[in-house]
Amino acid sequence: MNLLMQTSAWPALRSKAIQLSRVHLRNFFEQDAERFARFSLRHDGWLLDYSKQRVDGETMTMLMDLVSALDLPRGIRALAAGDQINFTERRAALHMALRAQDGSHADVVRDCRAALEHWVRLIRNRELLGATGQTITHLINLGIGGSDLGPRLAMEALEPQWNGPVVKFVANLDPVALDLALRDCKPAHTAFVISSKSFTTQETLANAQVAMKWLADGLGSAGVGQHLFAVTNRPAAAQELGVPAHHCLFLPEWVGGRYSVWSSISLPLACAIGMQAFGEMLEGARSMDEHFTRAPMNANLPVMFGLIDFWNASGMGLETLAVLPYSHLLRSLPSYLQQLEMESNGKRCTSTGELSRAPTSPVVWGGSGIVGQHAYHQQFYQGTRMMPMHFIVPRGGRDERSRMMQLNALAQSAALMRGKTRDEAMEELKRGGLSEQEATRLAPHVACPGNQPSTTLIMPELTPRSLGQLIALYEHKVFVQGWLLGINSFDQYGVEYGKQMARSLASGRLPSDADASTRGLLSALEHGV
Repeated sequence: MNLLMQTSAWPALRSKAIQLSRVHLRNFFEQDAERFARFSLRHDGWLLDYSKQRVDGETMTMLMDLVSALDLPRGIRALAAGDQINFTERRAALHMALRAQDGSHADVVRDCRAALEHWVRLIRNRELLGATGQTITHLINLGIGGSDLGPRLAMEALEPQWNGPVVKFVANLDPVALDLALRDCKPAHTAFVISSKSFTTQETLANAQVAMKWLADGLGSAGVGQHLFAVTNRPAAAQELGVPAHHCLFLPEWVGGRYSVWSSISLPLACAIGMQAFGEMLEGARSMDEHFTRAPMNANLPVMFGLIDFWNASGMGLETLAVLPYSHLLRSLPSYLQQLEMESNGKRCTSTGELSRAPTSPVVWGGSGIVGQHAYHQQFYQGTRMMPMHFIVPRGGRDERSRMMQLNALAQSAALMRGKTRDEAMEELKRGGLSEQEATRLAPHVACPGNQPSTTLIMPELTPRSLGQLIALYEHKVFVQGWLLGINSFDQYGVEYGKQMARSLASGRLPSDADASTRGLLSALEHGV
C-alpha cells in the first residue's frame, strides 16, 4: 500500500470530505465572523485567502496531521539539499540552485550566468553583428514546452519593461507560426535561439531547419551560423547542426524543462528586459525559496496553497482547477501552469510502485479573469460541476480600470461562493417590475447555487521580483501536492512515449501492431479522405 493510504489522517480526511460536501459555503461565513482572519495567510506583501474553500478548523488540523505523517518538512529539506528526490531517474531536482547565491552547483551556475550576461550585453548594446556586418535587432526563440512556456509567460508579464531587441517565440510546428514570426524580419538583422535541452526535440529542430534555409536564402549558406544560438545540454549536437561552439549556452542536466525559466533558456527574455530585471526576477524566486524552506508549515505560503489544492483534487475528488489572473500581463499563466502542474503531477504510480488510489493532478485551465466573466463564468454560476478556482489579483495599476478589474475579481469570488437562492431571485425580479406569476416562472432560471470554492491570491504590483515570487510559489505548491501523493513530480515518461510514437510515424515505419484507426487516418492524410 502506498504511503498516503497508510496514514491515519487519510481516511479521516476522506470522511471529512463527505461531511463537508453537504455544507454550503455561505454557512461557514454565517457561523464564523472571524473566518477570513482564520483562513488567510500573509507574507511579504502577499495575501492567500482560502476562507472560501470547503474547509474548517478540523480539516486544517487533519491536513497538518497528514503533513506530519508524510514528513513534508523532510521532503522540503531534501529538495533544497539537492537529494535525489527524482527517484525514477535517480537524480536531484535543482531548479532552486539556478537562483541561489551559493551552494554545491554555484560554479556551474556562475559560468552559465556569465555566458548569458555576455550575449545579453552584446545584443542589447547592438554590438552583435550578423554575416553582412549589420546589427542583430530581432531575436526569435525556437522551443516548445519548458523551452517556450516559461520565458513566454515572463515576456508577456514584463512587457512594459521591454527595452531591448524585438523578441518573438515560435513553438508550434504549424508552418503558419514561423511564417508569421518572420513576416516583418530581415535575415541580416535576425538571429534564432534554438532552445532544446536534449537537442532532439522534433518540433524545434524542424522549425530550426526552416529558419536556417530562410537565412541561407537571404545571406548565403556561409553566413547562417552567425545568426544561430543554442541553449542545450548537448552542445555537440547543436554544433553538428551548424551552431558555432561559442554560441552554445549550456543547460545543466539537472534542470527540468518546466523549471528552466531561471536558466539560459531565458536568453531572449533577458535580452528584452536586461540582466538587472532578470536578476530581480531570480531574487524574487529566491526569496520565496527561503520562505518555503524556513517558515513553519502553518505559516508557509506554498505549503498552505498546496494543501488546499491537494484537498480539492485528491481529498474531495474535484477534477478541475480554473486559474483566473485578473491581469492582462498574466494571460499566459494558465498555459504555463498546465505544464507545471499536469506534467509534474499527472501521474498514477507512487514511490512504492503501486497505483495511486487518490486522484492526482486536476485538469488545469483558465484565462484572463475579466474576459472569462463574459464567457465560461456562466458555467461556474449555473452549471452542474463544482469547480475550484484561483483568483490572482496584482495590486497597483495605472488608472481606474485597474481598480475596476480588481473589484471584479473580489465580486466574482464572493458571488460564486454565496450564490442566489430561488426566493432571492424572485424578490429581485419583482423589484424589477415583474408580476408575481412571471417572477415565479423565471426565478429557477435566475437562481445561482453558489457554493463554488476559490482561493484568492492578492500579490504585489507586477514587477520582475513579484513575478519571480509567483512562479516559485506555484513550483513549490506543486511539489507539496506531489510529495503528499507519493508521486515523482520531476519525470515525464508519458510525454516521452508520445514523442516515440510521433517519431515512429514520421520515419514512415508504421508499427506492425498499429491499430486500424491509426492506419486509416494515416491513409486518409496521405491519399485523401
